[in-house]
Amino acid sequence: MSEMEDRWLSITEICKYLGVSNDTVYKWIDRHEMPAHRMGRLWKFKKDEVDEWVKAGGAAEHYKKES
Repeated sequence: MSEMEDRWLSITEICKYLGVSNDTVYKWIDRHEMPAHRMGRLWKFKKDEVDEWVKAGGAAEHYKKES
C-alpha cells in the first residue's frame, strides 16, 4: 500500500520537513499562528497549510501574532 499524499504530519515529521527543531515549531504555533491542529495531546500538521503559511511570511522574525 502506498503512503497517502495528504495525510497529517506529526511534530517530528514537520520539523524534519522544515529543517527546524521542535522548540522552533512550538514557538511558531504559540507566537506566529503556525497552522497546527490538536488531536488529543498531539499536534498535527497539513503540509499544504504549512507551505502556504511559510510562503506568506509566517515564519519570518518580524511576523508577530496580534493579541
